[in-house]
Amino acid sequence: MWLALSLGCYKWYQSQPSNPVWARTYGNEDVRDLSGEDCDAPNSNKYISYRIWSQWYIEVRMGTSDALLAQLNLRPTLLERIIGAQGKDHKLVKINEAVKKGERSKFSIRSDGTLLYEHRVCVPNDGELRKEILEEAHCTTYTMHPGSTKMYRNLREHFWWDGMKNDIAQFVARCLTCQQVKIEHQRPSGLLQPLSIPQWKWEQISMDFVSGLPRTRKDHDSIWVIVDRLTKSAHFLAVKTTYSLSRLARLFVDEIVRLHGAPVSILSDRDPRFTSRFWPRLHQAMGTRLSFSTAFHPQSDGQTERTIQTLEDMLRACVLNFQGSWEEHLPLIEFAYNNSFHASIGMAPYEALYGRKCRSPVCWDEVGESRLVGPEIIQITSEKIRLIRERIQTAQSRQKSYADRRRRDLEFIVGDHVFLKVKPVEGNYEIWA
Repeated sequence: MWLALSLGCYKWYQSQPSNPVWARTYGNEDVRDLSGEDCDAPNSNKYISYRIWSQWYIEVRMGTSDALLAQLNLRPTLLERIIGAQGKDHKLVKINEAVKKGERSKFSIRSDGTLLYEHRVCVPNDGELRKEILEEAHCTTYTMHPGSTKMYRNLREHFWWDGMKNDIAQFVARCLTCQQVKIEHQRPSGLLQPLSIPQWKWEQISMDFVSGLPRTRKDHDSIWVIVDRLTKSAHFLAVKTTYSLSRLARLFVDEIVRLHGAPVSILSDRDPRFTSRFWPRLHQAMGTRLSFSTAFHPQSDGQTERTIQTLEDMLRACVLNFQGSWEEHLPLIEFAYNNSFHASIGMAPYEALYGRKCRSPVCWDEVGESRLVGPEIIQITSEKIRLIRERIQTAQSRQKSYADRRRRDLEFIVGDHVFLKVKPVEGNYEIWA
């Protein structure tokens, strides 16, 4: 019954917008059921308003119980406000006068005095009035937050104002509900920001873990990957996921500090083994400034992630071809990785680290050492470091240009509010720095 009444009122208004609509129903309880709302006990002179649409109100005048009759009067309150505001809009007033002179073919005036544009109601330049129309067409239960295109298509059938499409797009873009629940169908925000290039070997390193590997005879089930960000040389250390923090720290000193000294900064993801209290204290005592990547954003540590991909490929190939445990092949896998050409530096990591590639069985003709005096070695090493830094800079620029093609530039300022979409960090946050 409610649907029939609503549809009947709407159809009647389309054909006779200036005439009231009268409906007849039997029983006060039936009338209250139509509203879906609670109401006070009616009396003979009381009016109860039930809202159907934003611009229409049904006024129910409850009669006596003997009559069992309710009279419903449909009132276009929003339309009345629009008509009143049209008389205060200087632009629409001029158009109205031109229409009366027959100078505006696309505009017309209805019998009730409403100014129309191609049979659509002209909404005056009234911010509150337009906002009410936009909210009704976007935020109500029978519209359910449509996109700007759908919302524009729906509204343009009934309303018109100058810049309507742009106003709708801005309104939808500012809707907090839409920002929270809708999926973005556009390129990710923010251009690629490459990390600074280190000045010297093993000065800045990155690290991560490869876990979930088959357990070996020595009870190892993970690989600790530690990479120099300048020379791209890496160490692959077999470990257990249950190693304590103190044991990992001891292993780090034995295998890394022993060979290369203490690094200046360490880039890692937010693994609990790096974010605990022990690691900052250890690195602070060694003069290391622990530099964590952004939470849940492992692309910041992309170098280690890429090294891990190569390591996993080499592990699969080695185990497939030579059988046995992965730990047995790990030392030679590390050698093969460091002695192979690396595109970003234009040479093998060992060549960048030691000034030349390490001898392998395939290089039988390279017998003996080059006789270089101290100054020549220093000059060659410095020249290689300069060349490596230039090649890394070129590689970063190339990678940035490729990555930025799939991204869009977006700048924030201090005080802006942003939504974080990744759990468990989610909600509305303010930018502080």
